[in-house]
Amino acid sequence: MLDFIRNNKKITQIFLALITLPFAFWGVDSYVRNADVGAGVASVGSSKISRQELASALREQQDRMRAQLGDKLDPALFETPQMRRAVLDSLVTQRLLAEQAQKVRLVVGNDQLAQFIAGVPSLQENGKFSKERYEALVAGQGMSKEMFEARLRQDMAMQQLMLPVTEAGIVGQAAASRWLATQLEQREVAEMRLVPEAYGGRVKLAADAAQKFYEANRKKFELPEQVRAEFLVLNRDALTAQATVSDDEVKAYYQSHADRYKEGETRRASHILIRAAKDAPDAEAKAAKAKADELLAQVRKAPGDFAKLAKANSQDPGSAAKGGDLDWFGRGAMVKAFEETAFALKEGQISDVVRSDFGFHIIRVTGVRAERVKPLEEVKADIVAEIKREAGMKKYAEAAEAFGNMVYEQADSLKPAAEKWKLELRQTPWFAKGDKLPPPFDNQKLAAALFSDDGLKNKRNTEAVEVAPGSLVSARVLEHKPAALQPLEAVKSDIEKYLIREEALSLANKDGEEKLARLAKGEAVDLKWSPARNVSRTAGQGLPPDALRTVFKADTAKLPAYAGFAVPGSGYALYRISSVKGVGEIGKDDPLGRALGQKYARFVAEEEFAAWMSTLKEKFPVEINKVVLESKER
Repeated sequence: MLDFIRNNKKITQIFLALITLPFAFWGVDSYVRNADVGAGVASVGSSKISRQELASALREQQDRMRAQLGDKLDPALFETPQMRRAVLDSLVTQRLLAEQAQKVRLVVGNDQLAQFIAGVPSLQENGKFSKERYEALVAGQGMSKEMFEARLRQDMAMQQLMLPVTEAGIVGQAAASRWLATQLEQREVAEMRLVPEAYGGRVKLAADAAQKFYEANRKKFELPEQVRAEFLVLNRDALTAQATVSDDEVKAYYQSHADRYKEGETRRASHILIRAAKDAPDAEAKAAKAKADELLAQVRKAPGDFAKLAKANSQDPGSAAKGGDLDWFGRGAMVKAFEETAFALKEGQISDVVRSDFGFHIIRVTGVRAERVKPLEEVKADIVAEIKREAGMKKYAEAAEAFGNMVYEQADSLKPAAEKWKLELRQTPWFAKGDKLPPPFDNQKLAAALFSDDGLKNKRNTEAVEVAPGSLVSARVLEHKPAALQPLEAVKSDIEKYLIREEALSLANKDGEEKLARLAKGEAVDLKWSPARNVSRTAGQGLPPDALRTVFKADTAKLPAYAGFAVPGSGYALYRISSVKGVGEIGKDDPLGRALGQKYARFVAEEEFAAWMSTLKEKFPVEINKVVLESKER
């Protein structure tokens, strides 16, 4: 493909990173001058992070993760103290950066912002900035243009602030070599697992053990209250689907947006790339250029062998296997030097050697498509979809407030709203409070409203809750079962199984520790070890991270060496280390060595950034209000 050319401009990469940030910056002023609304959840310097900001950041993170994971995302994750603290830490980091940006008067000017936006290929049409594409992008973010540009301006400032710090880490050769050696060291390991199932026969429970456990843990055996409900979903997509579009509307839209359907000239080309970084040393660049000149001479002599030569010599892994073919592309898709050459050649012509940021190219143009206007029939389906989308958005905006009012004012039934907007009145199965609820009841606010006193006792409609952008839900309890304690007889068997396994697990762990101590003393212990395997910190061969850490913490001055640890809930794992194998010097071109070297450089950069954050916390003291953070109020 175009791994080294297409859409690989730094400006595009940064832009895409910025518009997908889970937590937006809304301008330094909005941070530093934020309103003191109630007890803040944290303070950074002179500014405060409010409950509302934390709640908004949690929702934004949840929406982002839901888009990635779909139904696999557990909404309960966002109610954990760990997630709330992680999100708050992210906000604190952002606030520290904002405070520092203001202190050093770091700003992004209008010209810089405009140049940045205009240069993004995805916002261009026929090689020129497209206002329509930009407005569609902004609308898709659910913001006004002013809000979006304020966010982007602030994000660009943050990038400028962080870049010198994250790129300033100097990786010492000796330290890097030592780290690399530890990562690649191999240990030959055999394993023995002591599982609780093997110790169950030794456990003797007291006659009243189950009853005592039951009495001490009654909460564990309560069946939570349950409800069965009906609900309505007012969904922008559903309203969009209801919209109808006439041929006259399609024709009028096509005529009024004629520029949108102009397709600029496109080219198809193949290339041979000999890589050389933009800042490569002169000797390296000269060697790459000489190789490209040699290949060009071969191509000139036998043009029909271009694909064969590309397969054998091109260093673009995405296109080399296809004989250098890059498929069709328009202006703005390639780096400047490549594009200017490709669009200057005629079909069938081969270029001289061309230098770009990626190295030296030999380009052959294999196809030319002249500029054209797409016919109406070709774009009709897209136009219909766009008109329906606009109609759906308008209808949803008009209906949302009325829907909320109707389910509130006619609180004893959802049928009037269902009839007015032609919505399906759906029913849920029984589900319990506190369980992982199915969509849309995985929305905390909706679930809380359904299980509220008003919802349970009076069976009134819940308020209309926005469970996702463009989706409102109102629900009403049909039936309710209060919480109830299960009798001992119903759970006694399960309690006894649990107690036996817990005691067996304790016996397995104790036995494992005793066996490990004997092995360490050099005593003979009759164990059935698994076949030995070589493992390293980077290639665990199936060993979980905790096991790898245990194996590589073991003292191997005397072999065989032994290590072990209690595997939570699974018993005890013993390891016999029979040999240790170091690595020789790794060449700079070795793929594994290069990858690990980059990983180490990232570690160093992260340490530099963390140290910088520590200095910022001294400048702008951070205080966390743990009472507010742990409170479930929003």
